[in-house]
Amino acid sequence: MSRLARPTSGRMIGGVCAALARRFGTSATTMRVIFLVSCLLPGPQFLLYIALWILLPTDGKAARTAW
Repeated sequence: MSRLARPTSGRMIGGVCAALARRFGTSATTMRVIFLVSCLLPGPQFLLYIALWILLPTDGKAARTAW
């Protein structure tokens, strides 16, 4: 498993799905489909996506942060 950081390339909106896909060893397309299917269920999926977009560092900044 790699560090959880948003990539600077290969991302569509915020890079959250690409970061999660790289972390768990799957393709970004698979992670995006999982997210879209989860949006059919009740819950705060969009709020979680926005929170991860804000909280996850980008690749260049990830080397400088402690976590």
